[in-house]
Amino acid sequence: MSSNRPKFKRVLLKLSGEALAGQSKTGIEPAILSQIASEIAEVRAAGVQIAVVVGAGNIFRGSLGEKLGINRVKGDFMGMLGTIINSMALEDALEKINVSASVMTSVEMKDFAEHFTIRDAIRKLENNQVVIAAGGTGHPFFTTDTASALRAIEIGADCMLKATRVDGVFTADPEKDSTAVKIDEIEYIRIIKENLRILDFTCVSLCMENSLPIIVFDLFNKGSLVKAVMGEKIGTMIS
Repeated sequence: MSSNRPKFKRVLLKLSGEALAGQSKTGIEPAILSQIASEIAEVRAAGVQIAVVVGAGNIFRGSLGEKLGINRVKGDFMGMLGTIINSMALEDALEKINVSASVMTSVEMKDFAEHFTIRDAIRKLENNQVVIAAGGTGHPFFTTDTASALRAIEIGADCMLKATRVDGVFTADPEKDSTAVKIDEIEYIRIIKENLRILDFTCVSLCMENSLPIIVFDLFNKGSLVKAVMGEKIGTMIS
């Protein structure tokens, strides 16, 4: 780790559900979960307050529900439950390495987790706890990208970190187009105008309106999360 001071005091990390599944695409891969927990612990040890939002693509997506004939609203609620499962798994992985963590849900689930409030979330962050915000926004029709932007703004994060399978924003999908070129820095509005679907557009708009920078980076490049909070040049900066 760099000996320099962290660039950010408080960040929100967005993880996709698929990230937890590794190569299997579904379920949770214990080795991946442990790796992510270790990197979060390293960020916290650097003096950075960190909140996390995890998606549910490894369990269930609302859009998949529609293909199965499930009502969109019910499908989205099912996806929210998936994020809570993933969040509880991450909480457990952090606690196993003696990192204090707390799942806070957007909907009341008092037997499983605390209800998310801005005041309590900030208090936990200030007490060096990792806050895992689960359940999306608590409303259908919104993605966990948008939930991440909302929670990041609510807690006063200095940056939103979007962990993906590729190292930043490209001119096309690099997994499908070999001519795709990586963009090191890009403005919010260009993401929307050029239809670069690395993030949900509602998420991008929220961040743009609140001047919240986003760093998109490769989660599986070991040490990349720490490098991001230390201000090293990785991935793509959206601002």
